[in-house]
Amino acid sequence: MEIIFKQATGNEHIKEIYEHTVDAFSDSPDFNWTVQEIKNEVKDGWDLYACSTVENKEIIAAVFFKVDNDSLLTKNTAIKMHQQGSGYSHQIKKFFENKARKLKLKKIKHYCRIDNFRMYSLNESHGYEKTGDNLGEDGQVVEWTKVLK
Repeated sequence: MEIIFKQATGNEHIKEIYEHTVDAFSDSPDFNWTVQEIKNEVKDGWDLYACSTVENKEIIAAVFFKVDNDSLLTKNTAIKMHQQGSGYSHQIKKFFENKARKLKLKKIKHYCRIDNFRMYSLNESHGYEKTGDNLGEDGQVVEWTKVLK
């Protein structure tokens, strides 16, 4: 199964991503999932992409990234529960790596909640290492780094 990535190109697309994912992500500890908070992320320089299944175009996750010096900063929502286990998280990691290489960046930094152990396993399986830096107001966001070769 394959997913496609479509960049949010304005407020209507942001609203569409929100409406297709509100049930899945409204209680997610990784994001304060409101239209305004999503707009704030985009305003702060984060590119927003919807991840949709090729088969039925269902939005199953949202990814954010932005360039900071020689790094691609990345974060994403969880995959919708009924789509988990299909390899989509690995495709998101490959999307980030391809984007970083295309932009000729040296590393990727990924951010996730301190209690997101599924993301820990995924990051480790893709060669990321925890930096030891915890971010966010409450220190609950962990930074992971992968140096590209």
